[in-house]
Amino acid sequence: MDRVYNFSAGPSMLPMEVLEQAAKEMTNYNGSGMSVMEMSHRSPVYDAIIKETEADFRKLMNIPDNYKVLFLQGGASTQFAAVPLNLMKTGKADYVVSGQFSGKAYKEAKKYGDAKCIATSEDKTFSYIPEITPDMVREDADYVHVCYNNTIFGTKYPEVPNVGDKVLVADMSSCITSEPVDVTKFGVIYAGAQKNMAPAGLTVVIIREDLLGTAREDIPTMLDYKTMADNDSMYNTPPCYAIYVAGLVYKWALKNGGLVAMKERNEKKAALLYDFLDQSSLFKPTAEKKYRSLMNVCFVTGDAELDKKFCKEAAEAGFVNLKGHRSVGGMRASIYNAMPTEGVAALVEFMKKFEENNK
Repeated sequence: MDRVYNFSAGPSMLPMEVLEQAAKEMTNYNGSGMSVMEMSHRSPVYDAIIKETEADFRKLMNIPDNYKVLFLQGGASTQFAAVPLNLMKTGKADYVVSGQFSGKAYKEAKKYGDAKCIATSEDKTFSYIPEITPDMVREDADYVHVCYNNTIFGTKYPEVPNVGDKVLVADMSSCITSEPVDVTKFGVIYAGAQKNMAPAGLTVVIIREDLLGTAREDIPTMLDYKTMADNDSMYNTPPCYAIYVAGLVYKWALKNGGLVAMKERNEKKAALLYDFLDQSSLFKPTAEKKYRSLMNVCFVTGDAELDKKFCKEAAEAGFVNLKGHRSVGGMRASIYNAMPTEGVAALVEFMKKFEENNK
């Protein structure tokens, strides 16, 4: 079977040349006589891999020297606990709930201190991003937490939220490396890598150095950012192979123009799909225009049976994983960096035909 166009929200498609490079090196990496899957994380060969991966990631994201990069396990969901355990010094933190994952992060933080929801878009089924201003943030809150791109609902922050002098923490799982980001405006950025950077199993944390060493005493060792930073992400065996693939993805992105070029490509792809949805008589986008995600395009027909029919026929035509999240239904096309423009263009052509046949 030929390769399909995979619109999965994650784990998602990887660039073809990255897959081919990984396949080529599968049994013998760089003359070592073994696969990266097999080698010791303490070996000089692997040490070079993880160091080069970090250097390329820093270059790609323009990460300043006073920020640490951590390669961790446990997914972004583990960070829902790690963030309050590391950063809650006064025992207070403010959360913006703009979708399911920010809601889960908020719920988790409430276990460890006084977490407050200062804004939410739940009133309109998370179809927009709630605006916040510095005066909404509590004076004694240690940080403000946001989810930068909401995979399930297809919304994204149009700009960095203004939280005054407070530490801003952002879950960027589904939009990291999709466009340039001013890292200096955040205290912590974390992301599961399986959407835009690597296979499942790797979680990346970018943390400003002055925020290390403030964790509560009873924090589990594996969740302590300082422990991981002091050990260069090698306190225990890291997700070696996923880190290696992430390194290949970072090189691919740098070779293809970096994040400025990624943003241009992603805007072009998203415009193809949104422009069609905006004039369609059958399909309707669900996110408010100002807050539309470049990565996750959510849409519906308004008829659950027709949605089901569309997903089935699309899969048969080679457009897979278009079914929306089980909590919201409808459809969702995730068009991460690795999705080629021609994949989105082909999907739009298929949607036009489906609309014609189902008037």
